[in-house]
Amino acid sequence: MLGNWLAQIGAVTVMNLRNVRERLGSTLVALFGVTGVVTVVVGVLSINEGFRAVLQDAGADDVAIVLRGGATDEMTSGFGLNETRVIADAEQIARDADGLLVSSELYVIIDIPLKSTGTAANVPLRGVSAAAAPKLRQDFEITEGRMFTPGTFEVIVGRGAASEFAGLDVGQTLRSGSTSWLVVGRFRDLGSIAESEIWTDATVLQGAFNRGTSYQSVRARLMSAQAFQAFKDSLTADPRLNVRVFTERQYYEEQSRTMTAIVGTVGAVIAVLMGLGAVFAAVNTMYSAVSARAREIATLRALGFGAFPVVVSVLVEAALIGAAGGALGMAIAYFAFNGLRASTLNFTSFSQITFAFTVTPQLAAQGLVYALALGLLGGLLPSVRAARKPIIRGLREL
Repeated sequence: MLGNWLAQIGAVTVMNLRNVRERLGSTLVALFGVTGVVTVVVGVLSINEGFRAVLQDAGADDVAIVLRGGATDEMTSGFGLNETRVIADAEQIARDADGLLVSSELYVIIDIPLKSTGTAANVPLRGVSAAAAPKLRQDFEITEGRMFTPGTFEVIVGRGAASEFAGLDVGQTLRSGSTSWLVVGRFRDLGSIAESEIWTDATVLQGAFNRGTSYQSVRARLMSAQAFQAFKDSLTADPRLNVRVFTERQYYEEQSRTMTAIVGTVGAVIAVLMGLGAVFAAVNTMYSAVSARAREIATLRALGFGAFPVVVSVLVEAALIGAAGGALGMAIAYFAFNGLRASTLNFTSFSQITFAFTVTPQLAAQGLVYALALGLLGGLLPSVRAARKPIIRGLREL
């Protein structure tokens, strides 16, 4: 029985595919409908993947970030000099030949115009320890120029910030308020959030923005990832401190939740709305295909072909259209969006964050599954209609 069904399905499917040229116009409508949907949906979701890569994937488990108790981010945090010294005395912090791998950091927002529009945008200016801060990032590298000199009004710029905002090329002077900063270097860091920032000496930044001896966070490399819990316990138990302690990975995951939820919701809405349009196009195509072959299908059924093989053959054709449209849409999305750099507002810090659209293999697989689902949904009703049509009625149709 199964072998007979498979033979019938194969025969009807081959007949359907041979006759595609006779209904090429309607087939292309459905094909390009699925292509357009997959291209747009994957493009939107690649924003989410790029943003997630900047934040969640950039964190390390052996780097700790310390904020004031009750703070949700660096903007709402604050420490005095004595508190940062207490944190730096923790025995779990690693050291190298240059000393402890700990950086007390200050985070402010300055206005810099976007290259694309000229409108002002909020850009992070971070005060760091020149000796320790680069060692606390995963793959920090100066790609042009040099590191800033401590105690001077010099800055280095992340490659993301340099590509999106005006006046940040090496050798240019950045003005903020009454202060002029000389851009002396450009750096990269595996596409992390640090590439959206401008760095300078923390002590100089304190003076320029009248922050006294205050800081907003302390970043430290621990002896190992396993030392984190002991580090956290020692700080939270210290009566001189009121702190929240995260691994770098935990902190960035928390920071990314709002943005990834927004983009994910937008992507889902677009997928549903555009998917409905693609399904209607596929339904029309399949109805047209079934109507054009009404006498052929009726003749096959009169010769002994069952209704089930007819249903499956139409679904196979619809799935092939969906798969072809999905593959084409994925190719367009990859070449159009993958690696494309952009910036958006980080709703947690209310500053701009630069990222690259990222089309991952998982996203490609999701796009293909979505395209197949669209094709199958589009072919379902026409296939059932073809199977239920009386044989005599089908034979009479022109």
